[in-house]
Amino acid sequence: MTKTNYAKLTGGLIAAWFAFSLTASALHLFNTDPSRPPLALLLSVLVPLTAFFTWYGSSKPFREFVLSLNPRTVTLIHSWRVVGYTFLVLYTYHILPGIFALPAGWGDIAIGATAPFVAFKLANPNHRTSFIVWQLLGMTDLVLAISLGALSRFIVTESASAISTAPMSVLPLSLIPTFGVPLLLILHIISIAQARRWPAQSAGREERVASFAR
Repeated sequence: MTKTNYAKLTGGLIAAWFAFSLTASALHLFNTDPSRPPLALLLSVLVPLTAFFTWYGSSKPFREFVLSLNPRTVTLIHSWRVVGYTFLVLYTYHILPGIFALPAGWGDIAIGATAPFVAFKLANPNHRTSFIVWQLLGMTDLVLAISLGALSRFIVTESASAISTAPMSVLPLSLIPTFGVPLLLILHIISIAQARRWPAQSAGREERVASFAR
């Protein structure tokens, strides 16, 4: 399968994934009793990640396609995370609990605001370590948000007992944990995998130039 075919297939799968998340949310399939763990939402994150790792590990052509993606473009996609300010707004109006909304909101804003700089200044072999560190910070933000969202159901305080993360299980917010979060985690993973190959690729180019000079 050619790179173009993989691009079309991947695009089609992402579109189908989004359609499923949208439909399942509309049918309230992600709703969970507040006293129980949000297993449906957690599965919506874990299943796509597992599918990606399985495909990436078992298919060399797919792996080569993934690693051939432009790291600047992949990183720049994270810019849209500045909309994390929405969490802060929902916290202000007592729709989401602060234990979840504040770290998730500020974390997304920080990653989204710095994404353009990272994409155009750090996405190269000369800044490999800084690039990887930023990707890890982006992953930490997402994992922390999911973890706090799940744990907040069991952390009851006098001032926040009436506020839960239940709105995250219905449209339009449900598209964030069921589609946005796992997709962004996959993009971070791809960027790190690309960066880990940069030194060898750079060395290879230097050797070819030296060989040509001789």
